[in-house]
Amino acid sequence: MKPREILSAFDRYLAERALRFEGIVVGGAALNLIGVVSRPTKDCDILHPDLPEEIKTAARVFAAEMRRDGEALEDDWLNNGPAALARQLPPAWENRTQTAFNGVAIQLRCPGREDLLCTKLFALCDRGLDLADCLALAPTADEVAALLPWIEQQDLNPDWPAHVRATLEDLGKRLGHAV
Repeated sequence: MKPREILSAFDRYLAERALRFEGIVVGGAALNLIGVVSRPTKDCDILHPDLPEEIKTAARVFAAEMRRDGEALEDDWLNNGPAALARQLPPAWENRTQTAFNGVAIQLRCPGREDLLCTKLFALCDRGLDLADCLALAPTADEVAALLPWIEQQDLNPDWPAHVRATLEDLGKRLGHAV
């Protein structure tokens, strides 16, 4: 899915039904909405708040309608998958959000740069799937060094800190700087 196009259509869909939603988006959808990347994503991850039932239902019905029109949109395209991350982010992250999408019925914010970097660098170390997004964000060596202690604290596995350092060292080499 192309996040801006799908969210614009869903915004109209919600407005026609007098439904509204405000939330904080993360992941690839957030990066698309703020112009860091322009790639398709499979979903739109809402960090906060929990999606209300009427919005979940509307998103599923909307997805079914979009599939009838040929769009490959899963029922759970709008989800709270990364919600647990809201409790892990550095303190006061909510105060550092930025506008990502401002529709009639949908207003989405996303974490500020430092907090987005936290989410993507952690995901890179945890899942190994976010290299392209991390490269697109192009964190400086100073940014990576500042976030390293936070990332190292995200897993209790004794091998985690060494894994994090190796992963971020590789990222630094790809970006042309050392960590």
